[in-house]
Amino acid sequence: MSPDQQHSVFTAVEYNATVEFYWAPFLLQSNADNAAVHRISDRMVRRGSIAHHGRHWEGVDVIVFNTYLWWCTGLQFRILDGPFDVGSGSGNTSETTATSTWVSTEEAYAMAFREMLQWAREYMDFDRTRVFFTSMSPTHGKSQDWGGAGNGGNCYGETEMIGDPAYWGSDSRRSVMRAIRDVLDGDGADVPLTFLNVTQLSLYRKDAHTSVYKKQWTPPTPEQLADPRSYADCVHWCLPGLQDTWNELLYAKLFYP
Repeated sequence: MSPDQQHSVFTAVEYNATVEFYWAPFLLQSNADNAAVHRISDRMVRRGSIAHHGRHWEGVDVIVFNTYLWWCTGLQFRILDGPFDVGSGSGNTSETTATSTWVSTEEAYAMAFREMLQWAREYMDFDRTRVFFTSMSPTHGKSQDWGGAGNGGNCYGETEMIGDPAYWGSDSRRSVMRAIRDVLDGDGADVPLTFLNVTQLSLYRKDAHTSVYKKQWTPPTPEQLADPRSYADCVHWCLPGLQDTWNELLYAKLFYP
């Protein structure tokens, strides 16, 4: 394993295979591209910048795209119409002299999705490379969504999955799912992309998050320790766990298309 924060590579020498992870939370160039320092409230992406990261993805046999949660900072998102300032590295700064535009989050997301598909058309050999896109990974930060106690309740202490087959959490935007479908059914229909819809099955698993059982980058305060809900992680998932099911779906689609 050779990590450099943004790009991690696991090499299985005996199989002549590599599994790589590349950090690009918006797929496009953004001011949150630094894999270690990216807690930025005023997030923005640069229009037409898919090649900034895409040059690292060329020539692979299988590629799995995913982007969602980082877009959900509000109802609107900021699109940069020019380059980030010189000296800002990969754009990990909010300082720029370029003009910008605020659009709905769904419009911004669809723009990035279309750029991803256009990049795949230009740089992927579909006779060689399989292209996948994974749907949103849901969160469980509001227990009232599933009929639990309000007053700040979340995934902390949950030990059973949600039994309602029609359950849909308020943090999972159906409008984003519709934006994906509209693009795939429209001008993206020519790209042989396999859509891995893991959202609904993951929504049931309020019990599968890391909660407080994870590495804490800063020690919890006495106030947090007194109320574990206040620092429970209801975004990421336990390993092994739910992602094993995601992997099985990927395996099935990969070898039994």
